[in-house]
Amino acid sequence: FRLHRSAAEEPHILLECDSSVLDSIQKHLKLYKIRRKVTITPCPDLSLWAVIPGEQPGDASSLPKSAEQALLLTPDPRAAVMGWRLIAKEGANLSEIIPGSHVGDVQDYHRHRYKQGIPEGVKDLPPGVALPLESNLAFMNGISFTKGCYIGQELTARTHHMGVIRKRLLPVRFPEPLPSPGVPEGSEILTESGKPAGKFRAGGGELGIALLRLAHVNEPLCIKLGGDRVKLSATTPEWWPKAAAK
Repeated sequence: FRLHRSAAEEPHILLECDSSVLDSIQKHLKLYKIRRKVTITPCPDLSLWAVIPGEQPGDASSLPKSAEQALLLTPDPRAAVMGWRLIAKEGANLSEIIPGSHVGDVQDYHRHRYKQGIPEGVKDLPPGVALPLESNLAFMNGISFTKGCYIGQELTARTHHMGVIRKRLLPVRFPEPLPSPGVPEGSEILTESGKPAGKFRAGGGELGIALLRLAHVNEPLCIKLGGDRVKLSATTPEWWPKAAAK
């Protein structure tokens, strides 16, 4: 998030990241400072909130004006169905910032994003395994096709413009909540005839996200757990571009 308001101001960028990889991200960013006067500092005094919309996604103008008390309140850049990102001082009173809001559990948030097929963090996007286009990052403002010279740029741009992407992350649903500990991450997903269809990434309860071959999305799918076969179904998110699932 860009915190400075004009080019005349000293640039200040606030980077949201998976807290489990905070140290490795700092080390990675410092590799690219290359004699520049750049300060990279964690912000433990800030708290991050997801403001999830009701039945219909709205715009920031529909939020109460008292939301200006927040350090940052902006539409989630990934998809309108994810509402807004709110960043405030640790311990801030959320009911004062957004009167009438209900503070839910973090699992409510994860259930919402799994239902919408929105990946987040290293469980959904394992480093060295997840590919940007297969992870739908081009749909979520996660890839630049105009910025020059970044690692993997040529392959990513060529694949995007050719339009040949055979696997994508998709929301999946099981008929009922699975018994603990649930489905192991990386479990193979099969078609009814036993053909490999993809791999389960992560989830909670009866919802999850999986990397699936688009050719098998509309087929009956299953995962082998022990000696049983657990059925699951996949859907194409409504917020995707219309031609994306073809």
